[in-house]
Amino acid sequence: MTMQDPGISHEAMLYDPLDAQQVRCRLCGHECLIAAGRFGACRVRQNVGGKLYSRNFDALVALNVDPIEKKPLFHFLPGSRSLSLAAAGCNFQCAFCQNWQISQAPYEGSPPEGQAASPGQLVELARRQDCASISYTYTEPTIFFELAYETSVLARQAGVRNVFVSNGYMTPLAVRTIAPHLDAINVDLKAFRDQTYRRVMKARLEPVLICLRELVACKVWTEVTTLVVPGMNDSDEELGDIARFIAGQLGGDVPWHVSRFHGDYKMGQTPSTPAETLQRALEIGRQAGLKFIYSGNAPGQGGENTFCPACGKLLVGRHGFLVSENHLRQGRCGHCQAQVPGIWQ
Repeated sequence: MTMQDPGISHEAMLYDPLDAQQVRCRLCGHECLIAAGRFGACRVRQNVGGKLYSRNFDALVALNVDPIEKKPLFHFLPGSRSLSLAAAGCNFQCAFCQNWQISQAPYEGSPPEGQAASPGQLVELARRQDCASISYTYTEPTIFFELAYETSVLARQAGVRNVFVSNGYMTPLAVRTIAPHLDAINVDLKAFRDQTYRRVMKARLEPVLICLRELVACKVWTEVTTLVVPGMNDSDEELGDIARFIAGQLGGDVPWHVSRFHGDYKMGQTPSTPAETLQRALEIGRQAGLKFIYSGNAPGQGGENTFCPACGKLLVGRHGFLVSENHLRQGRCGHCQAQVPGIWQ
């Protein structure tokens, strides 16, 4: 892999050409109308002469091997390794973003420079590194959809699984396009108030809810994460609304991760989430009918373990991103033989 400046040579997927050299991007919930020479809201998709191009196809800004638990995915190949990659940019502008140096670079005026790697090279690297999956993560995979899509097709052919870690702003068309090649996804449901999405994320809530329903309908294994931010989304009412949406419209088997917030980016002065708030969220999730609720960014408090919903015994013990014990046997509880939802082998 060699370093190079990103170009505009890779035509984008999922857009409609219109009159007067305008295009309508159909990739995410913004559905931007883009005039010739201009960029979409993500600042990495550009209309050049009436065609939409990806500016970051050859611009990886992160490439690491991570435990799958870091995504977080707790019901997907526990203890396995995942080749994790990202290109610069995002279609959100979250004021608390913990990867803002790369996700917000185009908004801050920095070009999406990075490392070029072909889909074939990435799949081969995953195999050499003994990775069971490739994760499109750190920034929003929707904004490097073309690279993710082409890589995911080759990965599946090579027996490597594919994972998105996403803000869930894909259109139903985008979901249906990637779903045949996507094994699992963790979606950040950042709040349950549209005004919060508009003010803090510069987006809207409803496209996220639509995306989540479509993912479940397309049978992509889905887990949901909510970063619990003091003063933003931590009321009992709002946490309850999130839990009831997951249980009622996605299903009680969908895992919900409630994660501790640490101040960053433009919200660096906001205090961290108290431990008791996470415990309250876990109880709210249980009351809503969710079978699998986890606390994140708070290792050692017991909120990372998976228990059998039938007999209540420990199935997967975790500390941080490490699996300490695993009592699953071919997707069944090793104690009572009950089937446990997830992708286990």
